[in-house]
Amino acid sequence: MDPDFWHERWRSNRIAFHNDEVNPVLETNLSRLRLEPGARVFVPLCGKSLDMLWLCRQGFRVLGVEISPIAVRAFFEENGLGYREQRQGPFTSLEGDTVHLLCGDFFDLRPVDVAEVSGVYDRASLIALLPAQRQNYARHLLHLLPRRLPVLLVTLEYPQHEMNGPPFSVGEAEVRELFGGAYDVQVLCVRDALHTEARFRERLTRLTERGYLLANAGGG
Repeated sequence: MDPDFWHERWRSNRIAFHNDEVNPVLETNLSRLRLEPGARVFVPLCGKSLDMLWLCRQGFRVLGVEISPIAVRAFFEENGLGYREQRQGPFTSLEGDTVHLLCGDFFDLRPVDVAEVSGVYDRASLIALLPAQRQNYARHLLHLLPRRLPVLLVTLEYPQHEMNGPPFSVGEAEVRELFGGAYDVQVLCVRDALHTEARFRERLTRLTERGYLLANAGGG
């Protein structure tokens, strides 16, 4: 998906991918990241996700990156949060008390931009991308995280021929192929998501949500 695709989705308010509830995998498994109070969590391709607000309410800070200026401003405005806006390299920076969103291209991020984060939460990034883009995404994420910080990853699996993504189906084998060389890939939970995702019921015969912990393979 190129940037124009996402800009048009936000301009036309075709954002069925935005969830109005906190993701249950996050609620149940955040503790597996073993974050210190006040730690900063990196949320790539964050949109205006309410998961970020929930993370802040648990005592953490958030650094997000998102291509759409509509999405990042909506996050602050819809949640009644103040922010300071300025340029930061190739990004527009919108920074509140506990949430800092960078509006721009994920692939323009440098390791220094995420140097203060302690963990990563990916619910809607990997599954938003085509297969070739997923390889580039994983490669760049690993480049950004030389310390191999823990990652909580959420994917969806379904018969890909039944629906054109996004979101795309990403199976366990692909997750292990993308990240297994750098991380210990652990499956945390598997749940049938078709009964909770009404927008997919008419198109899919099954929909599985899977949560992973990507843990430092070296243990350090």
